[in-house]
Amino acid sequence: MKAKAYTADGEERSRPVELPEALFDGTVNEGVLHQVITARRANQRQGNASTRTYATVAGGGRKPWRQKGTGRARQGTIRSPLWRGGVVTFGPQPRDYGKRVPKKLNRLAIQSALNARALEGHLLVMAPLELDGPRTRTVMGLLEGMGIDGRKVLFLTDGLKRILYLSARNIPGVEVKPWGEASAYDLLRADVLVVEEGAWEGAANEAGATPDEASSEEES
Repeated sequence: MKAKAYTADGEERSRPVELPEALFDGTVNEGVLHQVITARRANQRQGNASTRTYATVAGGGRKPWRQKGTGRARQGTIRSPLWRGGVVTFGPQPRDYGKRVPKKLNRLAIQSALNARALEGHLLVMAPLELDGPRTRTVMGLLEGMGIDGRKVLFLTDGLKRILYLSARNIPGVEVKPWGEASAYDLLRADVLVVEEGAWEGAANEAGATPDEASSEEES
């Protein structure tokens, strides 16, 4: 798989960049993506919705009127669900909506999200951007040169780039994250991914290692 490459000034290069096969194999597992994104959105829910029950509502201990002889329907309490101000039948109570996602499933979802963006042509490779200081205008010019201004853009940098983060934080819809810290949700929420060249080297080496090599590296 290949992706368009740009210079640090936002000019497109004559040749595209080949993406590492260990990370970009063209496979998009939609089932895994759905499971991980659903779990991510569920974990963001506060789960503090609460309705009144008979244990929490006050009053209603006395029978409103006698059982027979009034011509009205029988009632046992003014806190019945049928009464205004009464309890709520089967109403929501505080609960935890959190879901646990295994690490391997999360990594597979991230790889699927990267493949999806690459297949759509929405993954761009940029030369390392070196800024002397925070310059929002410089990043705006870079986005305009690449033709992606006004869209949701996620920069994936090679390590922590504080100056780039400070330069882009005032631009609506633009985020900057080091490679490896973006989740599948972040990758799919962005319209365009701008990856700094060489940012994936460590992840590609880890993905291309055999299980025996990976276990020996962890033991060392």
